[in-house]
Amino acid sequence: MLRLILGDQLNQKHAWFNETDNEVTYLMAEMRQETDYVKHHIQKVVGFFLAMRNFQEELSTKGHRFIYLKIGDDQNPQNLEKIIQKYVNETDAEKFEYQLPDEYRLDEQLKAICKGLSIETEAVDTEHFYTTRYEVKNFFSNKKQYLMESFYRMMRKKHDIMMVNDQPDGGKWNFDHSNRKKWTGKPEIPHERGFRKDVSVVSQEIKAAGIETIGNLDPKSYNWPTSRADSLSVLNYFCKNLLIYFGDYQDALHSEQKFLFHSRLSFAMNSKMISPKEVIDKVLDHCYEHTGHIHISQVEGFVRQILGWREYMRGMYWALMPNYGQYNKLDNQNKLPDFYWTGDTKMNCLKHAITQSLDEAYAHHIQRLMITGNYALLTQVHPDEIDAWYLGIYIDAIEWVEITNTRGMSQFADGGMIATKPYVSSANYIHKMGNYCSGCHYSHTKKLGENACPFNALYWNFLDEKKEHFRDNHRMNMMMSLLGKKDKQELAALKERANNIIEHPELF
Repeated sequence: MLRLILGDQLNQKHAWFNETDNEVTYLMAEMRQETDYVKHHIQKVVGFFLAMRNFQEELSTKGHRFIYLKIGDDQNPQNLEKIIQKYVNETDAEKFEYQLPDEYRLDEQLKAICKGLSIETEAVDTEHFYTTRYEVKNFFSNKKQYLMESFYRMMRKKHDIMMVNDQPDGGKWNFDHSNRKKWTGKPEIPHERGFRKDVSVVSQEIKAAGIETIGNLDPKSYNWPTSRADSLSVLNYFCKNLLIYFGDYQDALHSEQKFLFHSRLSFAMNSKMISPKEVIDKVLDHCYEHTGHIHISQVEGFVRQILGWREYMRGMYWALMPNYGQYNKLDNQNKLPDFYWTGDTKMNCLKHAITQSLDEAYAHHIQRLMITGNYALLTQVHPDEIDAWYLGIYIDAIEWVEITNTRGMSQFADGGMIATKPYVSSANYIHKMGNYCSGCHYSHTKKLGENACPFNALYWNFLDEKKEHFRDNHRMNMMMSLLGKKDKQELAALKERANNIIEHPELF
């Protein structure tokens, strides 16, 4: 029997590995097919290759048989169909099995490959998520809206997470309003759990293969988990050092703190080195062991991101693909500014968020949503351009979680299926949540003039340009009302400045 394992299916706890079987051969491959469908961050390619190699090595030492193709191997066809056909033939396999992919394109490709095989085939679950592939779709089948909050509450009840009888622990389902504090230097933030690995060998292999990447890498000091042991270490460090203040400052922005109290577990989870259940169980155990020391609001904010948002986004992906990848309900058509690839802009918030993304292959959700995503939406960039950037630049970006967050939550390209209103703001929100406005070339309080923050003119221009789309959106009523009361001359001046910014982003 031949079993395929993809690069984001590194679940050592899968039932496949409960026992060793000399009749089973596992197949893994580093492929140009996967490195080239979008231009990825160098740290992302390094991370997946190292995690795959560690996975294969650890399971091989336990007696499991592997065929593993590295990116530079001469016998590597670099294409999934050719690889499967080659090793089905070479191993004389009588059956081919694979775990259900989380990306639609791979799911379609594997179904087509299996149709062409002359042996028995079977697809099995990855045994990673709390939900099945279509559970979210079925949950919302008789509902008018895909509200994440109702799904989240169902999940809390179903899995008995932070529940006291049939009521939420702490008396509230959602502590979101407690999770919006601005970090001003206190409490002290512990240094992130680091690894400082030497990845020179694999980075040279990637370069030798001719793979084009984006972003920066210090090959002597790689800082992401690339094994199950690493992932558990990051989880333990988060619980002991960061969880206590996570909820309070999860939306905060600060120029001198890249990671704040965030766990940085998303890559470990999205590659399946560690499961969401393991993460939530560990966090809750730690919380309840330290009752009175860690408030429930810190934990609920974290659990909501994983049990609620992560599972919801994956379910929405499978409910709405493949059409979801084509949505552009606001009819945005502009190109992504070149400074998204360099960080070369006078806008301090964008410079920090983009430079950090290029340096670390990471930004937290508010940097993604309210800085880079906000600017892209306000400048009316085509969703395809945004998708390609987000999918490539972040180490945790796999399409099932990227496109729903980007095209839905960030860009409102689905017209409100995921987010009930567009997440846009003027400079006021950015200033409120952090210190990015301090020392900026632009003034966050000014709307017009050479040193007026571009976000201000862009915000009012966007509301005016897209007002027909929001006419029946009750969550936009207040802003539409303010827009209607706007002085016509001032609005015209704001729109003129906004259009200049959109047409000449390199000047700002």
